[in-house]
Amino acid sequence: MRNEITLYENGNSLSTLFPKSAYINGKNTYRAIKELPEILFITSYPERECGIATYSQDLLKALDNKYSESFSIKVCALESNNTYHNYPDEVKYILNTTIPSKYEALTNSINNDTNIELVLIQHEFGFFQNEGENALLKLLYELNKPAIIVFHTVLPKPAVELKNKLQNIVAAAESVIVMTKSAANILHTDYEVPFSKINIIAHGTHLVPHLNKETLKEKYGFSQRKVLSTFGLLSSGKSIETTLDALPNVIKYNADVLFLIIGKTHPGVIKHEGEQYRQLLEEKVISLHLQHHVKFINQYVPLNDLLEYLQLTDIYLFTSKDPNQAVSGTFSYAMSCGCPIISTPIPHAQEVLQNDIGIIIDFQNSKQLADSINRLLSDELLRQTFSANSLQRIVPTAWENTAIVHALLIQKVVANYKGSNSTVNKKNISLQYRNPKINLQHIKKLTTEFGMVQFSKINQPDLNSGYTLDDNARALIAICMHYELTKDEKDMLLIKIYLNFIKHCQQPEGYFLNYVNIEHKFTSQNEETNLADSNGRAIWALGYLISKRKIFSSRIISIAEGIMQKALPRVEMVHSTRAMAFTIKGLYYFNLEKKSYEVSTKIKTLANRLLQMYRHESEKDWWWFESYLTYANSILPEAMLYAWQETGELVFKETAKKSFDFLLSLTFSEDAIKVISNKSWMKKGQEVAMHGEQPIDVAYTIFTLYNFYKIFKTDAYSKKINLAFNWFMGNNHLQQIIYNPCTGGCYDGLEETQVNLNQGAESSLSYLMARLVIEKHNAEK
Repeated sequence: MRNEITLYENGNSLSTLFPKSAYINGKNTYRAIKELPEILFITSYPERECGIATYSQDLLKALDNKYSESFSIKVCALESNNTYHNYPDEVKYILNTTIPSKYEALTNSINNDTNIELVLIQHEFGFFQNEGENALLKLLYELNKPAIIVFHTVLPKPAVELKNKLQNIVAAAESVIVMTKSAANILHTDYEVPFSKINIIAHGTHLVPHLNKETLKEKYGFSQRKVLSTFGLLSSGKSIETTLDALPNVIKYNADVLFLIIGKTHPGVIKHEGEQYRQLLEEKVISLHLQHHVKFINQYVPLNDLLEYLQLTDIYLFTSKDPNQAVSGTFSYAMSCGCPIISTPIPHAQEVLQNDIGIIIDFQNSKQLADSINRLLSDELLRQTFSANSLQRIVPTAWENTAIVHALLIQKVVANYKGSNSTVNKKNISLQYRNPKINLQHIKKLTTEFGMVQFSKINQPDLNSGYTLDDNARALIAICMHYELTKDEKDMLLIKIYLNFIKHCQQPEGYFLNYVNIEHKFTSQNEETNLADSNGRAIWALGYLISKRKIFSSRIISIAEGIMQKALPRVEMVHSTRAMAFTIKGLYYFNLEKKSYEVSTKIKTLANRLLQMYRHESEKDWWWFESYLTYANSILPEAMLYAWQETGELVFKETAKKSFDFLLSLTFSEDAIKVISNKSWMKKGQEVAMHGEQPIDVAYTIFTLYNFYKIFKTDAYSKKINLAFNWFMGNNHLQQIIYNPCTGGCYDGLEETQVNLNQGAESSLSYLMARLVIEKHNAEK
């Protein structure tokens, strides 16, 4: 794959570096062609129908979505006998696994391909039968590239011959991947594979929008039904008859139950026995008089439809009778949709289905299954608990997170490879996240005709949480930034909503209240909480909007100026540290176009208060305004920088840089950001808590870095802008995404062992503002 990088230069100097053929449209724009390192997947691949083919395609897409600027991925598709398929463009080679000579030809092609840096093999014993296993082993030993093996099946207590085969495969690979802890333990205990060579990367799952269950049931014609489901390529190993035998006892108590059997028969089964198993099931449905309670969906269901079937499911049933089935993609997908699950005790289920997520029953035990279904259908609260816990347990396995762990392993293996035949011109892989498209979907979902709702349950707005001035001020800034970038006229409706909300919150005396309930009434919380910060954010939002008067209508600007003029007499009454900083920022923007001595004086007054705080608290190794670091810390040095820009007083600039560099020294390592924990904050002379990071602090840091880079032109600030944004992309201590590309929302926080899956206004707006700053910064650079 060739990656095009567009370079812009004001002069013509680049014409001496690149051929004229790269000169585009008469502009000083050039494209340099950079060869990316290539990763080769050896695997079954669609349109071949099997679970590993789907798995591989999903993994490839996830890696490409996140790292297309770091490496490219190609596929060697596995075929058997005389079956051939039409493949997409990413398939570079095809290997007939039943012909040993084909392995040798593939080995030579890989070794002679200087683009390929690593080979990743999806291993299933059924792929490499008879001589295929020996030919695969020979391929591994003759490769001059590092190889990673993914074992989809690890059989316990192997015979000597199987143990030797697997040990030889492991010996030839640089690293191996399994998907469960139990599989890793079997590899170590039964096959004597050292844990140092084993990586556990769970089966990936899809992020879903969590649509309304009843709406989906109505869409598919299942209204007023309690839906049970199972899905996957049909074969006798799934033991669907266990559920059919259980249904009569379920129907006694739940006459509205419907069991969906989703999926066509496995192609391998059809080849050997036709539709015999499906016909057996259909006959059983008739004999048990279940025609009104069972529906076969005998087709390959597109992914979006499948995820909707799972989201409308009340209970997912997994009744496999194979005790050695290490992992199930169908099982994982059901968890990602929040399905309460009843499962037989395959290793995967025993590992993830504990008492707070689902129910485990014995193999082929229809009575236990019926009792478990009846128990769950009679207890809606228990189903909701299982669903919520299932989502929390499964989110680390989202394909986006699985891609991160795979990429880090690939990078490590390529960097450490020292094979005797290793490629001379090895390309070490530098991981660069691909920025997601800007997406307002969740922002719009949180916005009513009155304003932006404060909280969200997962990605569904929690209307009972009401509204806040804080969130609507942030929303006004974010959408103004988006409009400035895109000139999307649909933004104007949102801008009017948020501006009118700010106006609604302003009191006759000029100050603002913060908390408004769903009936649009101010709550008692306004009397119990310090409102200074929210007032400062309102000033920031108004000032920012007014500073963009050239792109907005005079009507919009007039409303904003009217609110600001009413608030101005009170701004010098603010003494709260961050409120003063937010206010300085807003006043600076307000004063950009129409200079006012009065406003400039107010900025200076507030900045001098911050300066006095700094002089009082700062000392060697503590260059800060307070004796502690809490939230929104970067807004303080940023405000001092604005004060210098407004007044020209050098002491403000010096204080800004000294304090900001001090903050950066506490929050950045060489390759990542870790903002101050909200668990205990950081007090002078004390150790800082390690966990509890908020998106808003990362976003504010990005804002400040951007403004400091504009002034000081220091490369370190520019580098940190992207490092900080990568926190949202997965460059954090959990190596998990904080931004949800499926919904356009952002998770509410990063804790020690998990992310907070709720996607409220503060976090989602924080991400959006950070993303817009990144877009602006990269365009300017």
